[in-house]
This record gives sequence, C-alpha cells and structure tokens, in this order.
Amino acid sequence: MESLKSISLQTGIIYGPVRSRRLGLSLGINLLPEDYKLCSFNCLYCQYGWTAQPTLDAIPALKDLPRPIEVTDALEKAFKSIVRKRLKVDAITFSGNGEPTLHPDFAEIVEATRILRDRYLPQVKLAILSNSSTVTRQEICVALNRLDLRIMKLDAGSEEIIHQLNGPTPPFYLKDIITGLRGLKDVILQSLFVQGRITNADPDSVALWIESVREIHPMLVQLYTLDRVPADRRIWKVNLPTLEWIASQVRWRAGVKSEVY
Repeated sequence: MESLKSISLQTGIIYGPVRSRRLGLSLGINLLPEDYKLCSFNCLYCQYGWTAQPTLDAIPALKDLPRPIEVTDALEKAFKSIVRKRLKVDAITFSGNGEPTLHPDFAEIVEATRILRDRYLPQVKLAILSNSSTVTRQEICVALNRLDLRIMKLDAGSEEIIHQLNGPTPPFYLKDIITGLRGLKDVILQSLFVQGRITNADPDSVALWIESVREIHPMLVQLYTLDRVPADRRIWKVNLPTLEWIASQVRWRAGVKSEVY
C-alpha cells in the first residue's frame, strides 16, 4: 500500500476546502461524530477503516451528532471567511465520517444550507457523496433532490458482491436501491473497482453491474479505484486500462456517459 495515501477522520463540522477528484475544491460538511465513523456500510476499501457498528439508525448516536444550529453556525462562519478572503470553492459537499443522510435532521440541514449558500456563495454547487443506502426513504430522496449534485454509490450489480465488498446493514435489497436511485433527478453514480480477495472488475461482475446502470440510467457514471489505504489490505487497485475498458462498456452497453478518475 506504499503508493496509497492515509487519511484521518474529520475533526469538525466544516473541513477544507480539499481537492476532490470529482468535485474540484470542495468545502466538506461532516454531520457525523468526530471520533468514530457512523455508517450503514462496512466497505473493504473505506479510507476511514472499519465501521465498528454499521447501522441505518443514528438515533443511538444522537449525543455525538451536531445539532442543526451548530451546523448552520459553522457554515455561516466558513462562508463569511471564504467571501472575505475571496477563496475559490467549486462545491459544498455533504460527506464526512460515514453516511451523511443518516443524520436525523438531514432534510432540515439541507434546507438551511441552501439558504446560506444562496446568500453568500450562490455560484457554488451543493453536493453529496452518499452510499445510496437510504434512497428507500422518501424524505431522504426529497432532500437529496434539493441539492445540485447527487453523487451516489453503486459498486456492483449483484447482492452477493455488494454484501462482500460493501457490507451493507440489513435490510438491504439491491432492487429497492435501484428503484430509489432511478427516482432521483440527474443522479451521478460513483463506482469504485478493486481486485484481490474480492473483485468487482472481472467481466462477469462488470456485466451484472452494467445491467443495473442501464436500469437506473444516470446522467453520468464516475469510475475510480483505490487512492487511499483501504480497511482490508487484501484488496488493491485496478489499473487504468481496466477502468477505461469498464468506462467504454458503460457507454456502449448502457448508453450512459462515463468518466475515469
């Protein structure tokens, strides 16, 4: 893993701007705990390591989550600083230490963020990096559709590979996730490919995944591989020709635009 970078948990509500492979200079919003990862997945490749207790219910962790007023106060302070210093920012991104849509007040925070963005940085896109596990919840989908960029995860087209690679918290049904993603407007799929103990980059796995991509029909698919040290050291990155081959299959077989990062 010598060629991969390490990363620590985010230690505040607002972090960055950081250089993002997909979003340019991104100001991050962490709605999750500062000292542990709160996520509904336990991905083998996660840059933050293993999820101690994967969950779809953040209520037990409520005392560790920032309140909406704390988020808006931190955002307004950051936005004022960006305007005062005339810093360049391409995106304001919900991401952080796990799955941002798990926050019980996610929809309220999205609306407050939109108001502040429109006041201070109207030209900057509001984005999210999500693992897609909550798209079966109508209130989450409504909030997601209030953002400018919905970058949603889908790493495989079979229940077996998703469970092996992403370790989703049950109940998780791929068919329901596909239906939820298909219902979002202008969705962007993000898909990470690896090889080793588990691979999702072989021709059979790619073919199953492309069937799901075709069904969702996103406006864009973003393909990438490991850039940081994964939780499981028994997987490793795929090479650029493999990613470019997968991208060509997306364009040819699913009729969807694809980019390699």
